[in-house]
Amino acid sequence: MANHKSAKKRARQSLKRQARNRSERSRTRSSVKAFRVALESGDKEGATEKLREAERRLRKAATKGVIPAKRASRSVSRLAHALAQAK
Repeated sequence: MANHKSAKKRARQSLKRQARNRSERSRTRSSVKAFRVALESGDKEGATEKLREAERRLRKAATKGVIPAKRASRSVSRLAHALAQAK
């Protein structure tokens, strides 16, 4: 455990960030999963709406540094391609 006052503060901040990142990552994965479920069920309009939500979450996660920007772009591209193939 940290001994200096500043090191203790950094440890507290790190725990807060870790919890926030975990939450954001979980929300992002859930929205991507919801898109895939809608796509597999054959619901094109629902899948389109879920894709918009998933893209928004992925881009926001990248902006906040939760995931790398290139990974977000790659994921969005693959999801959009999957929707296009289904139509």
